[in-house]
Amino acid sequence: MFFFVTMFICNLLVPIILIGFGYFMYKYPPKQINGIIGYRTKMSRKSMETWIFAQKYCGRLWLKIGFLMIIPTILVQIPFIHSSVDAIGTATFIIEMVQVAIVLLTIVPVELALRRVFDENGIRK
Repeated sequence: MFFFVTMFICNLLVPIILIGFGYFMYKYPPKQINGIIGYRTKMSRKSMETWIFAQKYCGRLWLKIGFLMIIPTILVQIPFIHSSVDAIGTATFIIEMVQVAIVLLTIVPVELALRRVFDENGIRK
């Protein structure tokens, strides 16, 4: 049971981190373009305006996705409550890989939004 609870908590970390970072990216975007913190792609660094837009857009997206991921993450784990350590470990691995894939896929809508609103030089259309 201890292993299940530990893995349950681990699986909830990604949605909780998305909610936390999403909130701070949306409400308090990094004030300077940098290579350490924030949504950092070539397009988001074109100008200060693209930088702020990308942080806020990605922040809102991460907030929504984080909240949406919590319920399925919990529901998928419930059937494994009395399973073997191997089954729980495999389920945890699959859940976390799906979560990581979802996080990586958020790059697509943010980049599309940047290209819809800004030209290739980072100037608002």
